[in-house]
Amino acid sequence: MTGSSMRLERASGADVPAVEALLSAADLPLDGAADAVASLGVVARDAAGAVVGAAALERFGSAGLLRSVVVAPAARGLGVGRAVVEEAERLAAAEGMDDLYLITETAEAWFPRLGWTPVPRSVAQAAVGESIEFTTVCRDKGVPMRRLRP
Repeated sequence: MTGSSMRLERASGADVPAVEALLSAADLPLDGAADAVASLGVVARDAAGAVVGAAALERFGSAGLLRSVVVAPAARGLGVGRAVVEEAERLAAAEGMDDLYLITETAEAWFPRLGWTPVPRSVAQAAVGESIEFTTVCRDKGVPMRRLRP
């Protein structure tokens, strides 16, 4: 798959099963993912229209939580992850989210390449601590990161 054969678009409720299948296959949490994907999600589709990547946002006032970033194994290393994160960042800006956070247990070396910076858990929790990601899924673990809108 090349960049020209991939298209990015807003996710819909109809995309939830495909995104959940990708999340499950990657051993990533499903808690709260369906709502986030359906309301503020983006997907990457291959030339056949299959979902090969996704990312979603949760809103907390003017802050947002980037979550459920996933790429199909066959599409890894092709820029799909970067593309869905950048599209989610554009969506966040369009939705008025000035400050973005995430929490990761598996990609703490990857996100800094996209401009994300590790922050103390207390900083992230002050902004998006009501998220299921902080209250349940990654309550005691994971690396919080932040990206200010450029």
